[in-house]
Amino acid sequence: MSTAATFAEADRLAAAGQLPAAAQQLETLLAQSPETGSEMAAHWLKLAGLRRAMRQPRRALDAVHRALELVPLDFMALVMRAGLLERLGDPGAGEAWGEAIAQKPDTALVPPLAAALAAGEAFYAAWQDEREQRLVLAGRDAAAGADEDQIWRMSRFRDNILRKTRVYHSQPTHFHYPGLVEREFHPRQTTPWLAELEAGFEDIRAEMLMLLKSGRAELEPYIQYEEREALDQWRPLNRNTDWSAIHLLKQGREVPENVAQAPRTMEILSRVPQPCVMGASPNAMFSLLAPHTAIPPHVGVDNTRLVCHLPLVVPDGCWFRVGAETRLWREGEAFAFDDTMEHEAMNPSDALRVVLIFDAWHPGLSSVEQQAVAAMIASEGGEG
Repeated sequence: MSTAATFAEADRLAAAGQLPAAAQQLETLLAQSPETGSEMAAHWLKLAGLRRAMRQPRRALDAVHRALELVPLDFMALVMRAGLLERLGDPGAGEAWGEAIAQKPDTALVPPLAAALAAGEAFYAAWQDEREQRLVLAGRDAAAGADEDQIWRMSRFRDNILRKTRVYHSQPTHFHYPGLVEREFHPRQTTPWLAELEAGFEDIRAEMLMLLKSGRAELEPYIQYEEREALDQWRPLNRNTDWSAIHLLKQGREVPENVAQAPRTMEILSRVPQPCVMGASPNAMFSLLAPHTAIPPHVGVDNTRLVCHLPLVVPDGCWFRVGAETRLWREGEAFAFDDTMEHEAMNPSDALRVVLIFDAWHPGLSSVEQQAVAAMIASEGGEG
């Protein structure tokens, strides 16, 4: 009798309600078969199902583990494993449900599997809540003596443990300086000059509005690449005025027509520690994002500088994500971020969003390092 026929006999026994005989038949066949792969994994899962139905959860779990040796990310096997661990009261059940949920397919699930998954998701959520409470309690004494930034880092550490946040890293397209702090949004104590920007908010916004109303501003698309370049993420916005800019400083040069109408803005920017790199920086602009326009996830050129935003006109709902942290722009509230970490933005409103954008040196660079960076990037012809 062929192997297929003998496996079919096990199925016939199971269909007839002869579960012990079917399980024994399957175990004998699996012990003798040299085959591997997804088909053999399916047989191990059938055996696991039989053992579970016979109220033998530990033997069922052994069979599931044999299946997972063959197909480690199989969703059905992971769900069965998590459910069995939960039934056994195993402390690893919560983590197992998390692993199963991570492999949930996009396609619709059959009702029994959907019900099992829904129960598993509820179990996982309760387990995560319990873990979070335990972690908060464990760090409570230390947090009592921490400053604002230390509390933020402790909180992010806790979220990383809970996998609420993904860990992002600096991934510049061109220039990576080693040893610099990787941080989505940099803390205020390392960017004290942001307060001066905020103090000048009304003047800066007034100059921006006058530029827009005058009709004399040089407005150009923010993204401008040759179509032949391999930059598919930018294709919808390339040379598109849905995301445009009024440049004040562009690759180290002033744009006279715009600068002449923004003297107070330029005065304030002159006190920011902007990089001065021949052919590359400083840069400063009013960035205009049209209604219902998305800026896709991307990374910047160079991790030796931070990119800074001073929101000037912000309709409700406009958001900005850097790495694992998402913020709403708020008029007059400036921030500095590392644009070499993945970031994206969205204006979901019916109105225009305007932000002043400029560069500043990464606070982790000494003056001698700034000098070296500027010289080397300039020797490469600028930033990208």
